[in-house]
Amino acid sequence: MDKWLWFARVVKQRPTAAELVEAGHVRLNRAKVTKPGHVVRPDDVLTIAVGGHVRVLKVKDLGTRRGPFAQACQLYEDLTPGPSRDEKDRA
Repeated sequence: MDKWLWFARVVKQRPTAAELVEAGHVRLNRAKVTKPGHVVRPDDVLTIAVGGHVRVLKVKDLGTRRGPFAQACQLYEDLTPGPSRDEKDRA
């Protein structure tokens, strides 16, 4: 899980992703997850509380490495209500 969060560029560093999971700020299909090594699969829905915001992401692909932002966006579908993060960044 921490690796996927890092690959998808939800956080900047992998240890930060692990801390986020261990602190209980990540839910997998509505269930709280506290183990950073928890397995993530395509079609899983992650609810993540990070930076004072809640993001809802549907996993589309697992990825094999941390790539550029455009590649990271291909790993998930943003289901967060309201304008997506990408739209806010462009505005």
